[in-house]
Amino acid sequence: MMKELGFSLQLLVVSLVMAEMVSGADEFSRYDFPPGFTFGAGTSAYQVEGAANEDGRTPSIMDTWTHSDNSVITGGANGDIACDQYHKYKEDVQLMAEMGLDAYRFSISWSRLIPNGRGAVNPKGLQYYNNLISELISHGIQPHVTIHHFDLPQVLEDEYGGWISRNIVKDFMEYADVCFRMFGDRVKYWTTFNEANIFTMSGYDLGFLPPNRCSSPFGYFDCTKGDSSSEPYLAAHNIILSHASVARLYQKKYQSIQKGYIGLNLLSFFFVPITNKTEDVIATQRANDFFMGWFVEPLVRGDYPEVMKKNAGSRLPSFTALESETVKGSFDFFAVNFYSVSYVKDYSEGLNVEPRDYKADMALDWNFMQENASSKYTSLPSFEFPLTPWGLQGVLELFKQNYGNPPIFIHENGQRMQRNTTLEDWPRIQCLQEHISALLDSVRNGSNAKGYFTWSLLDVFELLDGFRSSFGLYYVDLDDPGLRRYPKLSAEWYSHFLKGGSITPNAGIELKGNWSSLSSAQVMK
Repeated sequence: MMKELGFSLQLLVVSLVMAEMVSGADEFSRYDFPPGFTFGAGTSAYQVEGAANEDGRTPSIMDTWTHSDNSVITGGANGDIACDQYHKYKEDVQLMAEMGLDAYRFSISWSRLIPNGRGAVNPKGLQYYNNLISELISHGIQPHVTIHHFDLPQVLEDEYGGWISRNIVKDFMEYADVCFRMFGDRVKYWTTFNEANIFTMSGYDLGFLPPNRCSSPFGYFDCTKGDSSSEPYLAAHNIILSHASVARLYQKKYQSIQKGYIGLNLLSFFFVPITNKTEDVIATQRANDFFMGWFVEPLVRGDYPEVMKKNAGSRLPSFTALESETVKGSFDFFAVNFYSVSYVKDYSEGLNVEPRDYKADMALDWNFMQENASSKYTSLPSFEFPLTPWGLQGVLELFKQNYGNPPIFIHENGQRMQRNTTLEDWPRIQCLQEHISALLDSVRNGSNAKGYFTWSLLDVFELLDGFRSSFGLYYVDLDDPGLRRYPKLSAEWYSHFLKGGSITPNAGIELKGNWSSLSSAQVMK
C-alpha cells in the first residue's frame, strides 16, 4: 500500500512540474524528435468509408446501432455515406501526400473483408484495401492498420453474442490471419483493437455504444439484453485472449518474414486526485488500475491488477497458467488515445452496495468526475476541450515508471469543435502545437514514444454526436454531392510542421491562406 501511495504522490508532483515544462517550451521542429519518429493522422472504417451497403459488405454492430433508437446521441446520423473514402481514397491519399504525412492510421472493416464473419473473403473488399494500402505506399505513406475499431460483424453478434463468447477468439484469429496474409507485405504496424477499455465499458456496462448491452440500474439506456455486473469483464477477458492469440500468430507465422509490429490501443486519461487526502490519492491509483491496468497489466505481467481481483471478485474471469503465459509479453507496442485529464474523488462507500457494475467496482465518485470531465466521451454539451498537454506527459510517464517504458504510439489526439464552414480553426492549431511540444519534452525525458497521430484527417462521422462536431484537418462539405474536401488552417499548420518548419510556442506561425499548397480546392465562399 505504501508503495502505491508513494508512486501516486510522485505522479502528482510530476504532473505539476510538467505543467511548468509545457508553458516554458522552446522553439521546436520535427527534427528535434528522434530519427524515424512518425507523424500522421487517423480515421476508422465506419467513420470514413461509407459505401455501407455496396460491393458485398454486410452490417456491423455499428450499422445496427446507428439505425436504432439508441443512436439518439448521434442526432439520427449514420455512416452509410460518411466521407465516402471507399470511392475517394485516391483523392484523400493525395491530400495526405501534399500535407506531408509520414503515416495514415485506418481500420479494416471485418464485415467488408469477410461478410459472414468467417469463411469466404469478399473479393471487392479485398481489392479496396489492397488498393488503399498500395496507394499509400506509392506516395511514401506508412499504413498503420487497426483490425477492430468498434465494428464487429452483426452476424457474429447475432450468432453467439460476439465478444462475450469464447467462440470469438477463433473467428478473430482467422480474420486477422487473412489481414496478415493479404496485406502484411506492405503493412508494418498492426493494432488489434481500438480503445479496448472504452469498447467494453461503454458497450457492455453503460450500453451507450454498440453492442448496447447493459442491465438496470446501470445502463444509460433501456438495454434489452446484457448484464452490467459481469459482461464488461467477460468481454474484456475475451478481447485480451483474442489479442494475445493474434499477436502470437503474427509473431510465430509472419513477423520474421514481414518485419512488422503488433500492439493494442487504449483510451487514456491522466488521473489526478482532487485533493491530497490519502483516500483520493489511493483512488487515483485505483482509477489507473481499473482503466489502463485492466488491459496493460495482463500483457505486461500476465494477470489483472490485485485491486480489480479484490473488488470484482468472481465476476472477473481468471487466466489459466497457460493463458497467462500466452498473454504476458504479447505486444510490440502500446497505443494510447489521449484527449484530457480526469480529476478523481474517492467513493469507497460504493463497495458496500450490491449489485455492482464495473464503474461501482472502481469506488470513485462518478458524479463528481462527470461534472469535472473534459473528454471525448463525457463532455457532449461543450464542444472545445480544455487543453491539458501535461496530462499526455503524465500518461507517458506512467508507462515509463510503471510498465517498463514500452514503445508507445499516440494514436489519437485532437480538438473537438462545432462543425461549421469556418476553416480558421485556431483552437485545433493550439491543441496540436501544445501537445506536440509536450510530447517532445516527454521524449527528451526518456519516454519511449515512437509516433503521434492527430484525430482526425477529415471531419468524419463521430460516434457520440454524428456530424454535429468535428475533429478534422479537412472540412467535408456534406451538402456537396461530391463531398468536397477543404483544408482548414490546422492542415496548413500541420503541413508546415511536417515539412520541417519551426514552431514557436505561444507565437504561432504565419499562415498565408494559400490553400493551393495543400489542395486544389479554394477557400469556401
